[in-house]
Amino acid sequence: ARAFRTEGMFISLQEPSLYTVKAILILDNDGDRLFAKYYDDTYPSVKEQKAFEKNIFNKTHRTDSEIALLEGLTVVYKSSIDLYFYVIGSSYENELMLMAVLNCLFDSLSQMLRKNVEKRALLENMEGLFLAVDEIVDGGVILESDPQQVVHRVALRGEDVPLTEQTVSQVLQSAKEQIKWSLLR
Repeated sequence: ARAFRTEGMFISLQEPSLYTVKAILILDNDGDRLFAKYYDDTYPSVKEQKAFEKNIFNKTHRTDSEIALLEGLTVVYKSSIDLYFYVIGSSYENELMLMAVLNCLFDSLSQMLRKNVEKRALLENMEGLFLAVDEIVDGGVILESDPQQVVHRVALRGEDVPLTEQTVSQVLQSAKEQIKWSLLR
């Protein structure tokens, strides 16, 4: 950070940064964690994270607003049936950017869950949630804010069946095909 004086006033400027998101949280209607991804060490231990999550839930679950300042952080949030979605940034972060991340996450999940954004459906599709969050934010840097792109990329990544889920015969068949094509060259 840089600081300078101008006519008796002391002004401190933050260095510009790509790292805009400090955390993404999804809590249930009791304030319990369903999903949490912290991108820095503002809350290094799980105990501190859970205390922050309880505090944030207690301050926001009864209000209709979409933004809060809490513990020196900017929090944008949205609720749906029995879920509370939170995107957290620093106090000097652009609220519109944080809201774009929140809306992208919510709209992506809404499409993936066929407009059924509630706890049970989310728990049945946690893999899709993890993929969507990874497409939207990487290490605190916002990568994507278009839900259509996120859903498309999640669908593509979902088609890559991991080796552990392939049957032995599928692996052998794939190996035979690869050997056959390498011999035909």
